[in-house]
Amino acid sequence: MNEFLFSTSWCIPFYGLLGALLTLPWAMGLVKRTGPRPAAYFNLLTTVVAFVHSLVLFVEIWNREPDNFVFTWFKAVDFDLSFALDISPVSVGTIVMIGGVSLLAQTYALGYMEKDWALARFFALMGFFEAALSGLAISDSLFLSYALLEMLTLSTYLLVGFWYAQPLVVTAARDAFLTKRVGDLLLLMGVVTLSAMAGSLNFSDLYEWAQTAELSPVTSTLLGLALIAGPAGKCAQFPLHLWLDEAMEGPNPASVMRNSMVVAGGAYILYKLQPLLALSPVALNALIIMGTVTAVGASLVSIAQIDIKRSLSHSTSAYMGLAFLAVGMQQGGVALMLLFTHAVAKALLFMSSGSVIFTTSTQDLTEMGGLWSRMPATTTAFVVGSAGMITLLPLGSFWAMLGWADGLALVSPWVVGILVLVNGLTALNLTRVFRLVFWGEAQPKTRRTPEVAWQMALPMVALTIVTLLVPIMLQQWYLLPELKSINWYIVAILLSSSLVGVAIGSSIYLHKAWSRSRILAWRFVQDLLGYDFYIDRIYRVTVVSAVALLSRFSAWSDRYLVDGFINLVGFAAIFSGQSLKYSVSGRSQGYLLTIIIGVSFLGFLISWSLGLLNSWHF
Repeated sequence: MNEFLFSTSWCIPFYGLLGALLTLPWAMGLVKRTGPRPAAYFNLLTTVVAFVHSLVLFVEIWNREPDNFVFTWFKAVDFDLSFALDISPVSVGTIVMIGGVSLLAQTYALGYMEKDWALARFFALMGFFEAALSGLAISDSLFLSYALLEMLTLSTYLLVGFWYAQPLVVTAARDAFLTKRVGDLLLLMGVVTLSAMAGSLNFSDLYEWAQTAELSPVTSTLLGLALIAGPAGKCAQFPLHLWLDEAMEGPNPASVMRNSMVVAGGAYILYKLQPLLALSPVALNALIIMGTVTAVGASLVSIAQIDIKRSLSHSTSAYMGLAFLAVGMQQGGVALMLLFTHAVAKALLFMSSGSVIFTTSTQDLTEMGGLWSRMPATTTAFVVGSAGMITLLPLGSFWAMLGWADGLALVSPWVVGILVLVNGLTALNLTRVFRLVFWGEAQPKTRRTPEVAWQMALPMVALTIVTLLVPIMLQQWYLLPELKSINWYIVAILLSSSLVGVAIGSSIYLHKAWSRSRILAWRFVQDLLGYDFYIDRIYRVTVVSAVALLSRFSAWSDRYLVDGFINLVGFAAIFSGQSLKYSVSGRSQGYLLTIIIGVSFLGFLISWSLGLLNSWHF
């Protein structure tokens, strides 16, 4: 039985795709009498099967060697386009995580979207999401990974624009799609270049090619930057980071998957591209700069947000920035550990915030307060998720940060400073949000808020337990350091940054009437962070204006140059035709005389050009 599951491990991504296909009769309105709930149950069933299959496979993979499956799609002469799949503890463990989070998110969606008329369409898109992510986890082909990233881009567009009747939702979906397309286009250039240079797009073949590749500095730099661009768009990294903030207009169950798993998919591809990026020091430096700027900038922006989902989404960009920084420092193992601990904690935080939004019908932090006694399960989930995000001993993120900081404390001490700063700002932001939402006096919208139904409470409680068990998982996988090798100085620094952030965040009180400071300097800082350093306006003045100017010039040249030339040719034909009609007399003698004169004149020109007239003597 285990051998059969192992040999069919390549079909795990198709479970989610099958669930999406089974929901289509309800999503398309072909089945109406039963309502959309059966579609959700079909998708949940296929997700359960995928999770069980991957879980059994994960237990089995520890006792055997990793394996590869290669499927040839097209082969002609020297051209061989094949899809390679990698079945290893890392890839299978990633699938288990995807299946588990997807199962919890879909169960959560049953309660969150129980009255939504398009429930079947939502579950179809979630199945599509799950299939693309699972395929990305086991893909050992850069070409297949690129195609799956495109599926994620399409899924993001459809899920962000799920409530398409709202103009702001349509704008958010469009911006998310176009922003990702910029990175995807550059990544496609890199994929095509590698195909021509390396002759294969399977990661194992690319690794062998990278060991002996001799590229010019310009070629290696351009190639590395192109490979970075795609993951940068998926992970909402500067300067392609604005879409994740706007994507919060979509349904919250989709935000659970997007902020925990989808953004991590781009970083996972970046992790697999490490040997290729090592060919270019410029590309590695670009990763370090991009990750540092995004981590620090997004952490600062998050503390000025008054929308609960946007406040959490900016911290997602910040932690993905840390993952980019880790890959740029050639610390791939740390990046994977950070992605795992962040995904679990962030999924829990978005479930908790979604429960608050569901019961209060608002996302404004200034309209909340006093929910801890009314929503105990939601409050516990938020506290545990927040603790799992920051370096709070003994939860997961603490060990990820400790392993990173301890290894670079002497080599690159500035990295420790970045970790301490980002961790402190994250602790400050999460404490601020907790104080505004769950602490203090109840506001009009929070006075009668009950705890959510079991469909939403059960996934939150389950994920709360999983978050608390993450350190035990890390210990079972031999990822925790030995007690005698721990640098307690680094431990003290990390814990101090968390405690300082919690202390400052607990002292911030933001009343709705005081949401904007009366002091001009503080108001400037507040607006600067609240509007994301005005980057969207800078883009509007620079990039958007340049594209608009180019479009206007293109329209003018098309109207007056291209169309003008064509109209001139047409006018010349019409004028010549109108002119010739007056020479038509109906007399054949005149036509013959005209032909003779024309032929004679033509013969004279030909003879003169050939020099035949020079031999004539008159």
